[in-house]
Amino acid sequence: MPHRTVVEGGRTASFPGRCRVVDRIPAELVIADRRVALLPLASGTAGTAAALVVHSGALLDSLVELFEGAWREGRPPRADGGPAGGPARGPAEPDAMDLEVLSLLLAGLTDASVAKQLGLGLRTVQRRVRRLMELAGVTTRLQLGRQAAERGWTVRR
Repeated sequence: MPHRTVVEGGRTASFPGRCRVVDRIPAELVIADRRVALLPLASGTAGTAAALVVHSGALLDSLVELFEGAWREGRPPRADGGPAGGPARGPAEPDAMDLEVLSLLLAGLTDASVAKQLGLGLRTVQRRVRRLMELAGVTTRLQLGRQAAERGWTVRR
């Protein structure tokens, strides 16, 4: 299935912004600083480009909400360069140690406490958490907890 990209622009040339990948974008548009939007219009004449410029008001508010909804539904692109949601390189499921780390994190332990309890280094725990987040396609630990529950990773095997 082809994917579309939703991009949130950065403030400087050295920081290009963030992007998320979605299956469907309801409308192509550009929004600048929540103050103005640009909507390309379909034209009956080939080679003619037209766009609608939208300034403050209810329509602009709706367009911003449309963008934010697409952003929330999107997934971060995969770190290995493959398509988001596509088959991952390497194991697509967490191993037993990953699940143990996850279980302790969900119980409220800090990374340092997890490392001590499992006899691992702190950086090893942090690396495993990053791997779990990549497997789940999330960017925050809160999202990881939800995805872990939805995927059945929190159930003892």
